[in-house]
Amino acid sequence: MSEASPRGTYLVIAERLRAEIEGDNPPEALPSESALMETHGVSRTTVRRALKVLATDGLIESAPGAGWRPLRGGSSDRRPLVERITEVIVEDALPVGAPFPSEARLCERFSASRGAVRRALALMEGRGLLHTVHGKGRTVSALPSPSPNP
Repeated sequence: MSEASPRGTYLVIAERLRAEIEGDNPPEALPSESALMETHGVSRTTVRRALKVLATDGLIESAPGAGWRPLRGGSSDRRPLVERITEVIVEDALPVGAPFPSEARLCERFSASRGAVRRALALMEGRGLLHTVHGKGRTVSALPSPSPNP
């Protein structure tokens, strides 16, 4: 990469790979770390950080001896994890003040890593949908806005 990124070069690379993975024709496997290093003109550490972001988000997995490959989950729901977790409030008919499912239950329900679930929950807290009380867990603090139907 010729220009420095204020977001972090690894995040820029992760977003480019994410676009490929979530595109209409996702690859069967990602290029090797060496190929990614050459393509983006970065170090192996930068490439590995980008791959770790995607792995934490549940988009790719390491295949020993074969490199990295996109996950082909049983669900065809390709919306961001935060959108799917936000929908739990509506699907489970949770009123304001109701306890929200634990991180462990959300990891199981969405086949996602703990890190990805925590990031989604932090975004939901930032949007005012959840409130966390140390030692008590999370509760619903607002209902999500209805999504427009296309």
